Amino acid sequence: MTDRPRRARRVQLSTPGSSEKMMQKAAASAADHVFLDLEDAVAPSQKRGARQKIVTALKELDWSGKTRCVRINDLTTEYAFEDIIEMVEGAGEHLDTIMMTKVMTAADVLFADKLLHQLEKKLKLKRRIGLEALIEEVEGMQNIDEIARCTPRLECLVFGMGDFSASMGVANHAIGGDSAYPGDIWHHARFRLVMACRAAGIDPVDGPYADFKNPDGYRQECTRAMLLGCVGKWAIHPSQIDIARDVYSPRAEDVARARKLEKAYAEAEAQGLGAINVDGVMIDVASIRILRNTIRKAELYGM
Repeated sequence: MTDRPRRARRVQLSTPGSSEKMMQKAAASAADHVFLDLEDAVAPSQKRGARQKIVTALKELDWSGKTRCVRINDLTTEYAFEDIIEMVEGAGEHLDTIMMTKVMTAADVLFADKLLHQLEKKLKLKRRIGLEALIEEVEGMQNIDEIARCTPRLECLVFGMGDFSASMGVANHAIGGDSAYPGDIWHHARFRLVMACRAAGIDPVDGPYADFKNPDGYRQECTRAMLLGCVGKWAIHPSQIDIARDVYSPRAEDVARARKLEKAYAEAEAQGLGAINVDGVMIDVASIRILRNTIRKAELYGM
């Protein structure tokens, strides 16, 4: 229980834990990862009831090929610790990860880490439950390196630009659309999150795009985050799933080329060569490092 599992996160589908119908649709969807929500998508009066609905959905629906995740309430609320306890005691081996919200410091993650350790020991679970952390406050972004490295249980960080906007004092009209700001208003935050994740060996994921009736805007945001190194993006509506899968999957021709060049370089390296010319392109060890990223993605996605 020391190594982090490799999981596909091209698209993380947000699904209200209070809706049996929507959880059924999520299980049947093409999403790599589904998080059943106990936080923003569930009214306070429905939160406790939603826990049992989620446990039932996790145990009874067919989640084949998907990461099964539950997003809990943040640690400043009265719900968070019982969210964790009831989800783990109820769903057990049917739960893959827990997503923490509004993470401010490494201590927030370590609280959940210790609680999960105790529950796993009590329940004699054979598989570690992973953690995912939403960075959606200024304090969290300031502490992101410490957060990213705090425990082997942590598998990914997610940039939550909605709450982060409020934390930064960003005007509403500047979020997810055209604004007077020149370029991508979230470039630095995304870049910062990706760097912290890559240094810690965990996955960087981009957060939601609210205007689900604007597929072109969603595709553009997927592409921006992907070019910076994010492995995937949230979908708040099923119509966004195929777009995210397309953007975050390498093209078949790129995979074939990467495999061809890797093979040619391996053969040349065996002959004592450090760089080779393949189809007019110079390939060296740095080139191979980049190409292997494409190959690893292809293997993860079954290409």
